[in-house]
Amino acid sequence: MRTTAGWGPGQLAAGQLTPPAVETSPEQAAATAESLAVPGFDAVVRLLTRTLGVPQVALVLNSGAAYWFADGNALPAGGPRALHPLLLQAARSLSSQVVLDAQADERLRDDTLPLTTGLGPIRFFASEPVCTLTGQHIGALCVMDSQPRTELNESEQASLRDAASLIGTGVVLRSYLGRTDPITQLPHRYAFFDDLRKHLHEGVPHAWVIAIDVAPVQRFNAFIRAMGHAYADELMRTVAARTIEWIPPQTRLYQVGATRFAAVLPDHHLLDDSTRLDDLVARLRRPFDCLGIPLTIQPGVGLLKIHANELRGGDPLRLVMNASHAAQQSPRGWAVYNRMQDEQQRQEFLLVTELAAALNERTELDLHYQPRVDLDTGRCVAVEALARWHHPTLGSIPPAHFVALAERAGLMHSLTQWVMEHSLAQLAAWRRDGHEIKLSLNVSSSDLDADLVGRLRGVAERHKIGLDALELEFTESTLMEHSAVNRRHLAAIRELGAGIAIDDFGTGYSNLATLRQMPATSLKIDQSFVRGMGTSPHDEAIVRSVAELARNMGFRVVVEGVETAHIYESVLGMACDEAQGFHIAHPLPSQELPAWLMAHQGMPSRRAVRWGE
Repeated sequence: MRTTAGWGPGQLAAGQLTPPAVETSPEQAAATAESLAVPGFDAVVRLLTRTLGVPQVALVLNSGAAYWFADGNALPAGGPRALHPLLLQAARSLSSQVVLDAQADERLRDDTLPLTTGLGPIRFFASEPVCTLTGQHIGALCVMDSQPRTELNESEQASLRDAASLIGTGVVLRSYLGRTDPITQLPHRYAFFDDLRKHLHEGVPHAWVIAIDVAPVQRFNAFIRAMGHAYADELMRTVAARTIEWIPPQTRLYQVGATRFAAVLPDHHLLDDSTRLDDLVARLRRPFDCLGIPLTIQPGVGLLKIHANELRGGDPLRLVMNASHAAQQSPRGWAVYNRMQDEQQRQEFLLVTELAAALNERTELDLHYQPRVDLDTGRCVAVEALARWHHPTLGSIPPAHFVALAERAGLMHSLTQWVMEHSLAQLAAWRRDGHEIKLSLNVSSSDLDADLVGRLRGVAERHKIGLDALELEFTESTLMEHSAVNRRHLAAIRELGAGIAIDDFGTGYSNLATLRQMPATSLKIDQSFVRGMGTSPHDEAIVRSVAELARNMGFRVVVEGVETAHIYESVLGMACDEAQGFHIAHPLPSQELPAWLMAHQGMPSRRAVRWGE
């Protein structure tokens, strides 16, 4: 005979019952019946009734709600039934429970609270925990009889376990076939749309839809990687519980995505008193206790006012999700849908897809090359490759725009590879024609990894270019981040023979101790200071001082943004090695650069000034 499993401390102890009985209201029972109707449950109950010879069966959920069956028939959900603490304990335990005779069991000797149900006294009781296919514990399958027993044999125990397993499988099946999320047991996205349509078709002119994003997808995936799916599931359940406490009575909460909830709110002029929304955000920002581990989330609450005529062909969830996503980046934590912002994001998404196509088809992208001159000789010694995108309908897309899109969309690896392939092929052609110039390439922070060395070597070998003809430009902020790791990657690039330039210097937050450890070969002073030299003594002092410092630290100094003859003459008198800017040349298409190189007789040089030429 199988012995009774342990009863939780403070729940059921020998000789007494400490928890109060739980009463299920008709409303709770009806809500439970609607949200957790299990396909084939009645058939499982009839089979169990015949196999074990028990007149009463109940599926008791760990929330305290229950389904009741007598002699294999479902009892109406409307009648209230007292839920004895033993049943509640069984529903919340992962262990089986067996009571052969309640009157003889020492743990139940309490005359003030006999073991009864709404159908009368109970002498025999057994339960088996019910878990879904994902391992979520939802309650217990309980069998009861008014007559005591001497044993529950192995065959009967196996039948009870099999029945509980079928019930758990049925719960998941119900979720897939019906309108319920299997983790939170909340109605899901299809139920949300059905109920929203019904709400707006009942003569209501409009409705407020609210969406709650629990956390950015990447952060939520980090929860799963670190703690497992059970932890993430518990987080969603606890967030749902806290949200339900906030939403008005009679309002349903829906789970409409892996990390998102939604609700249709009554029109109570939400924006007239925004303290209610502030209160919701404050609730969600408080730490959650998930399986004993505290966690703070990054919630976003979005709001959308929708009219009935907007449902046809519309997607209110997409719109309100736009607002909740924006809210995650907002200090306030909530935001109202902004149509202009939404349209901008849609256009950016379409641009990203078109950029990906352009990278594959190679018909819209092009490279322009801006010359750099040596200040000692006045001759062009290098060109910087700059990507250009000629969109078929929108025209030229500014590089700052599409490069930022590529960064956000994870396309920088592909864009950098495209630039390397095309620019090195072009450099090889120029060198075959006798133009001994170097090539400078901009590289994103997302490309600065161990893989970059292999990619560089591969492209150079394909085009038969020595890597000493290349210089890679990294922004100052990129080189300062994770400096120890970056130094290793930069050192590997230097071992290949390629130069390394610190681009946009002066716009970041350089640590001089870190800067001197970087294996860089040149430093490019940001053009925002250079352009201001003609009107600002302070900018000229900055450029002069930075150039002197960089020269003393062993860097080759390049000044960008040289747009006037006056600025060019000024940098000739500074500790600068190269200059680049519109005064020298605008970025040129590849086919125009050879002619420019042939016609270029050289800029005024420091050497010529020194010798009075």
